[in-house]
Amino acid sequence: MKNKIIIGTRGSKLALWQAEWIKSELRKLNPDLEVELNKIKTTGDKILDVPLAKVGGKGLFVKEIEEALLRGEADIAVHSMKDVPTDFPEGLHLVTITKREDPRDAFISRNSNFRELPEGATIGTSSLRRSCQLLSIRPDLKIEQLRGNLDTRLRKLDEGQFDAIILAAAGVKRLGWAERITEILEPEISLPAGGQGAVGIECRINDEFINKLIAPLNHPETSVCVRAERACLKKLEGGCQVPIAAYARLIDGKIIMNGLVGSVSGDRIIKSRIEGAPENAEALGVALAENLLSKGAKKILDEVYGRYEPSINGDIAS
Repeated sequence: MKNKIIIGTRGSKLALWQAEWIKSELRKLNPDLEVELNKIKTTGDKILDVPLAKVGGKGLFVKEIEEALLRGEADIAVHSMKDVPTDFPEGLHLVTITKREDPRDAFISRNSNFRELPEGATIGTSSLRRSCQLLSIRPDLKIEQLRGNLDTRLRKLDEGQFDAIILAAAGVKRLGWAERITEILEPEISLPAGGQGAVGIECRINDEFINKLIAPLNHPETSVCVRAERACLKKLEGGCQVPIAAYARLIDGKIIMNGLVGSVSGDRIIKSRIEGAPENAEALGVALAENLLSKGAKKILDEVYGRYEPSINGDIAS
């Protein structure tokens, strides 16, 4: 029995909230456990002046934390699931996905809801997924890059740099800023990213103590839905930097899952829907991806990857 563990985490307010929450949940189950946080700066935290899609590679917000796990400088890593690549380094795996917060996108404006924005209004977001869906409804909107932590993004809105910004509702609510939300965008307007709103815990495969320690924090309903979404993303070879959405829900004992691939300009949006048994979650995700590909998603994704050539060395960005 170990009486101390180290959590690897990013240093943003939201990441620290999530790590502290996992710490408190572990302490509830193991009162004698000492838990320390190791704050780690990731590639995604260091490069703030380049759109995520142009930085290139996957794992922009997890790679350095995974390296700390492999070196033994952390025992577990706490991640926002939408940041976690679908493949793991050798020796690491994802054991636990905790109960999901609101998975939808939050529209935060200075004076109006989404459909009432004046013509040519400026929206701040770093997400191609969000921008392509909003442009498909309102092609008149001007999309501007918005990077940084949540408090930085809100400050830029308050300073008048944007008419509105789009953030994950989960993060806004977790940090106690729900009153700032003008409108929650329903999936019909902005289909969420795979894993959005869920927190995952990664650890070393061969660490039996840690695997057993974090297993009780797994939320089966969230886990089955997120694993279906991630299977779809893996088949599409996409991550949170590309215009792909995947959202699964468990309703009346069935998984109901929607997927979307869009062009950067929003002039082409391909959608698909699938449902089936929870025990077939990952197969359903793959089938949903295949449906999207059969409708022309590959052509769109090839165009996106061609347009957003990685602007820094792949060894750094991957």
